[in-house]
Amino acid sequence: MTVMHLRRWLLGIVLLALVACACGPEARRVETYGPDGASALPSSPTALPEHDFETYTALLEDLRGTPVVVNVWASWCGPCREEAPALAAASTEYGDRVQFLGLDVLDAKPDARAFIEESGWSYPSLYDQTGAIRDHLGLLGQPVTIFYDSEGNVVQTHVGAIEPDELTRQLEALLAG
Repeated sequence: MTVMHLRRWLLGIVLLALVACACGPEARRVETYGPDGASALPSSPTALPEHDFETYTALLEDLRGTPVVVNVWASWCGPCREEAPALAAASTEYGDRVQFLGLDVLDAKPDARAFIEESGWSYPSLYDQTGAIRDHLGLLGQPVTIFYDSEGNVVQTHVGAIEPDELTRQLEALLAG
């Protein structure tokens, strides 16, 4: 092997190592928000940061220790509009005992932001422009409400608009378990 071939081979190995490091678990860190970067959740309900499935699961991992309710929705979805007031009321009532998180799917950001404001949601939503996160979760449409316990396990998945009494029942079971 000539010196030139050896240099190219070593350069290739170094580049491969750099790419491997850049694409490892650290590259999938959850984006942090807020002035000190301390929170993995957007500080504003209307921020709608784009996420993929890996950053969504990393965010859920970051939220371990707190029960999480994820509501999959879209501004153009009639049943999503029906359940919106119950979700707003529940997120206010349960406060910091349960983290509510929206997942806006296949939507236009201006319409989604208007819907969030109309609904009075105080909790953040992620933006799933292509529906990839929803699809990775094995869901076919929206609305869907997923209840995660404080260990990050799915304990209930409600397909369709959730009624206020069912939402309360699931939240109480989530906190009792």
